[in-house]
Amino acid sequence: MKTLKFAVLPGDGIGPEVMDATLAVLEAATKPEGIALEFTHADVGGIAIDNHGTALPESTLEVCRGADAILFGSVGGPKWENLPPKEQPERAALLPIRKAFNLFANIRPGLLFKELVDASPLRPDSIPEGIDIVCIRELTGGIYFGQPKQTTTLEDGDVQAVDTMVYKVSEIERIAEVAAVTAKARGGRVCSVDKANVLETSVLWRKTVVEYFKKNHPDLELSHLYVDNAAQQLVRDPNQFDVIFTENMFGDILSDEMAIICGSLGMMSSASLGTDNNSQGLPYGLYEPAGGTAPDIAGKGIANPCAQVLSAAMMLRYSFGLDAIADRLSAAIRKAVEDGVRTGDIAFGKTPVGTKAMADAIVERL
Repeated sequence: MKTLKFAVLPGDGIGPEVMDATLAVLEAATKPEGIALEFTHADVGGIAIDNHGTALPESTLEVCRGADAILFGSVGGPKWENLPPKEQPERAALLPIRKAFNLFANIRPGLLFKELVDASPLRPDSIPEGIDIVCIRELTGGIYFGQPKQTTTLEDGDVQAVDTMVYKVSEIERIAEVAAVTAKARGGRVCSVDKANVLETSVLWRKTVVEYFKKNHPDLELSHLYVDNAAQQLVRDPNQFDVIFTENMFGDILSDEMAIICGSLGMMSSASLGTDNNSQGLPYGLYEPAGGTAPDIAGKGIANPCAQVLSAAMMLRYSFGLDAIADRLSAAIRKAVEDGVRTGDIAFGKTPVGTKAMADAIVERL
């Protein structure tokens, strides 16, 4: 029997309840195929601060090191907002775990089913068939990790803060490769986003991307946009894109913009892939929904589990090579939505169901 070994980090807020629902769906999808799940829970985020004094304890890292992938929930909430910024769950857990496992490529599908076009702030007539694009963000370089990063008091008493944006050719090439592979499995079109009219790093980014695609992927259609234009075009006509890829800060902003135009965060999944392979010979990755902890509805059993389930499907695809099961999971979610089974965030006049009922509906359609 094949065994899938992964770490489960539910986190805070709605994280634990949508994670429980997702694990039930995962078992229903894999057990008939003779696949066993071997997972270990560990604390991360606010709950880890409460239990261990830090958002990312060494014990949690050890659990992750012993696994082939990480299924991640969400972290943060009002309880921990008064901590110093560097100790708050988001900054003290997410950035360090990305660094610890060299998670350099964030893959976020921008998927909006045509049945849910009313969830988007865009006009329904502009997206009659929904939205189907992918945003790929470089995750471990750029201004979030560059040094020096500091705040200092100058001789005249003024205060100055410095963040440093740094990129190497090797970092640009490896994220370009992820974009190329993704595009080859889709429509074959890649749009690289930069700010080469202003930033030195973007000049290197564009030069490297052009040369890399010319040498390694001449069959793909490559285009370029400045980030401000890309933000506008994403709202004007999202389906003009197939695969968008960009550096860390621009990707942070554009992927969140994409999430908004695709409607509910409860439907948005993501994968963060590392430089190293797992014991399966496949990319080690962290898989998480794009939304937050939603503390206002936590514990009520009404959160949408679809983003977490879709993230688990990405885990099956990228870290375990189980494309067929991942496809079935995605199709089951789509069928449930088509059949009118909806949580409150996507109900639109239909009677909403709870977290468990949504998960049960997905299982019924596997």
